[in-house]
Amino acid sequence: MATPRHSSAYPGGVNARTMVAVAAMAALLPAACGTSADLIGSDAPTTPTRSTLPESSSPTTQSADPPSGDLQQFYGQQVAWQDCGSFECATVTVPLDYDDVTAGTVDLELRKAPATEDEPLGTLFINPGGPGGSGITYLDFFLPDAPELQSAYDIVGFDPRGVGVSDPVTCLSDGELDDFIAYDPDPDTAAEVRRATALVRKLGRACQANTGPLAGHVSTVEVAKDLDILRAVVGDQKMHYYGASYGTFIGATYAELFPDKVDRMVLDGALDPALSIKELNLQQAAGFETALNAYVDDCIAGGGCPLGEDKQAALDRIKAFLDGLDADPLESGDSDRPLTEGLGFYGIAVTLYNQDYWTILSSALAAGLAGDGSQLLQLADAYLDRGQDGTYNNNSAQVIYAVNCLDKPVDVSVPEIQASESEYEEVAPVFGRVFAWSLLGCSNWPVQSAQKPLTIDADGAAPIVVVGTTRDPATPYQWAEALADELESGVLVSRDGDGHTGYHMGNECVDDAIDAYLVDGTVPINGLQC
Repeated sequence: MATPRHSSAYPGGVNARTMVAVAAMAALLPAACGTSADLIGSDAPTTPTRSTLPESSSPTTQSADPPSGDLQQFYGQQVAWQDCGSFECATVTVPLDYDDVTAGTVDLELRKAPATEDEPLGTLFINPGGPGGSGITYLDFFLPDAPELQSAYDIVGFDPRGVGVSDPVTCLSDGELDDFIAYDPDPDTAAEVRRATALVRKLGRACQANTGPLAGHVSTVEVAKDLDILRAVVGDQKMHYYGASYGTFIGATYAELFPDKVDRMVLDGALDPALSIKELNLQQAAGFETALNAYVDDCIAGGGCPLGEDKQAALDRIKAFLDGLDADPLESGDSDRPLTEGLGFYGIAVTLYNQDYWTILSSALAAGLAGDGSQLLQLADAYLDRGQDGTYNNNSAQVIYAVNCLDKPVDVSVPEIQASESEYEEVAPVFGRVFAWSLLGCSNWPVQSAQKPLTIDADGAAPIVVVGTTRDPATPYQWAEALADELESGVLVSRDGDGHTGYHMGNECVDDAIDAYLVDGTVPINGLQC
């Protein structure tokens, strides 16, 4: 997810439980008398774990093409699918270190919705982004809008290594994570800089100490290699894949490593892998600012906007509100957790992922400007999947660091960040400094990856469909344009609209194009405008 310190340059999608939470919040407003647990609700999907899977008689799956050599034991494993509610679940073992398969293993958890047709095309793997999004949970939210896909495919969501229930990265306690998240995301005094630096160093050391060797082996290259093992063990000769947000980086990396294995692949809300982490970060700051501007335009046009009727004054008011939270956090209904600047940013940012949530943002801002931070705190908790009891429902807020900092390490000093503030504020006057300071996290990361960065063009792959949305906050539209151009077989589909990603976002043109491609193999016209 795109957040001040722990998203930096990588986009991640807001996870599926967050979408439930934010949507449920609409029923609570304007009273705002619930907590984050009320937002999620008892009917939200739960993630099955190995300990809760019943013994079942579902058939095993034999690998499609076990190779010779050290990886044969992984490609050749038989997978026993077990009943888990209305789905089937399985565990697949992959090597911890692809350079030394004797160094240990990682267990990946999979969840499958079997195809409703007797002779499916194969398996469609789905990933919601992050890094840190659970494909297992995502399956519940992907299926209702995808009846044609479920007819044609077994649809499988998986938790990548280190994520969710796939041998998760473990770092801070819940209380320590509360402190980390609530702290000032754009420090402006020497004391605040020291505190921010200490917090990110503590996170990195905790991940290293509590996770062990796996902390150095959660790179996207390794996830892509895992994905090829998953393809083989479900019995498919070719890969069918839908990835959203950071999931596009997984897909593009897979296509670079295994171009001959690509069949039908959709990369929605694309990351541009050719950019440096600093370039990604600056452009993402601009993306969120674009989305904020679109929200303000809509708020004013609708009448009764709590920010007033002048656009620039409204944007200035949001910035002043966030700046004020630094010195004077708002009461939130929880005496131990006032609304800080960091939490206020999260509360605003989550609503920019979907235009349907803009009315919720208006209500929360109206309350915040009146001195009540409870609604924005609820939104921040929904963003971070924090429950009413103070526990976090997944490790996404921490594993995002572990992945990003391995993929694109950065060495930037505090003076360099301070010198860059004006550049960030030029493209993002409200959010710019938050994104400038997000580079601090990976600058202090104690773990390095042995995986080499890739130049991605996927030469030799079948057509790959890249979807971009014109006012996407987390993955700016130019990233989709760039990735489609960088891929030798890239095909661009554009959605003119707001919110994050394009498929299943209310645009029939996009949905029809993706369904026709995945189900019938009909490649969209490159440059299709929807």
